[in-house]
Amino acid sequence: MSAPSCANFMMKRPWLRRWIIPLAEWYKNAAGYRQLGLKGDDLIPEENDIVLLALKRLPPKEAYDRVFRLRRAFQCSLAHQLLPKDQHTKPEEDDLYLTPVIKEIEAELKEREDLEAMVIKKRRKW
Repeated sequence: MSAPSCANFMMKRPWLRRWIIPLAEWYKNAAGYRQLGLKGDDLIPEENDIVLLALKRLPPKEAYDRVFRLRRAFQCSLAHQLLPKDQHTKPEEDDLYLTPVIKEIEAELKEREDLEAMVIKKRRKW
């Protein structure tokens, strides 16, 4: 799931952050997913085993809300319509609900991989 990212590099430099953040907000609004009532994490493809596991770990209410948002967006797409303005996802509502779970799972898998690769040496008795 995780890909190389420049986010840490950009956030550590205030001059770059002042330039990038407004551009990123403009792009999020221009992408159009908020006009369909979706959140940013709704756009993560489900074809990855890690994402499927993260979806299983979501609380039932969040999982139901996600399916509702996806179905409503699909219906709007089929009808070639957008949701009314009052139903658009507002920027403050567009939170990350799936990404933290995915990062947690990736950390668990990395830890498991490190533990499985560990070589145990027995001490020699003198």
